[in-house]
Amino acid sequence: MDLPEPQAGGVVVDLVAAGVSFPDLLQTQGLYQVRRPLPFVPGAEGAGVVRAAPPGSGLRAGQRVAVLSFEGTWQQVAAVDPARVLPLPDTVSPAAAAGLPVNYLTGHFALRRRAKAEAGETVLVHGAAGGVGIAALHLCRAWDLRSVAVVSDARKAEVAAAAGADHVVLVDGWLDEVRRWTGGRGVDIVLDPVGGDRFTDSLRSLAPEGRLVVLGFRGGSIPTVKVNRLLLNNTSVLGAGWGEMLRQEPASLRRQWDELYPLLEHGTLTAAEPTVYPMAEAADALGALADRTATGKLVLDLR
Repeated sequence: MDLPEPQAGGVVVDLVAAGVSFPDLLQTQGLYQVRRPLPFVPGAEGAGVVRAAPPGSGLRAGQRVAVLSFEGTWQQVAAVDPARVLPLPDTVSPAAAAGLPVNYLTGHFALRRRAKAEAGETVLVHGAAGGVGIAALHLCRAWDLRSVAVVSDARKAEVAAAAGADHVVLVDGWLDEVRRWTGGRGVDIVLDPVGGDRFTDSLRSLAPEGRLVVLGFRGGSIPTVKVNRLLLNNTSVLGAGWGEMLRQEPASLRRQWDELYPLLEHGTLTAAEPTVYPMAEAADALGALADRTATGKLVLDLR
């Protein structure tokens, strides 16, 4: 088998685990906004050990790393752009590291850059038992943000509570419960990777000058906004396209990681331990995302 060479500018990494994300599912169905020609290797994130690194990369053989590679990570060896190889603190396990980059950096981008969250604010998280949702709950705890988790059933409510949500609400009747919990004020920020028919109620849940951050449309339909609603409480609807931001500002990845690394190192931020599937059961992992039975992050064991 031909292996990638570091002389080509890449860091050669022996991957031990790779993340499974909703974009992977969409790509395998030909439904993702960026279509890759067949055949392709799925996966955008993983973790392993550096085998070889080019001079000046700041990386060394034997170093534990997470990687972000849109050329595919569901493989045992990959050559990755040094700018997308992220050193790991010893506090993060290989499995957790493999599922860390996409969800936690998406949450960081949504909360910090787009919503400009400040300590003491209240954040409502839809789909809170999913990978992005749990990452957002962990970030809220690390940054002293109060969190409200919205989930679809009791099993997922337990997952969200274990992830540190300050309050957990079932999706049926969630708006009235959130209003009661906030004393009628509403929440400062809504993170919404779901979309669909709950979008209007998300706008209604916002406190004055609140921000609704759109992360995706796992609910299937893309909602529309009657912009007059934004005038009622001076609220905002913001897009959080983390992948697009990376394409426009490649150096932003390292800036994000430099902020998260010390939080992980000191235990202020927890990297969630994922559900691990053998590589031979990758289709089952995608199926769990498709039928919405998955909770938390899913990761493939490549070894």
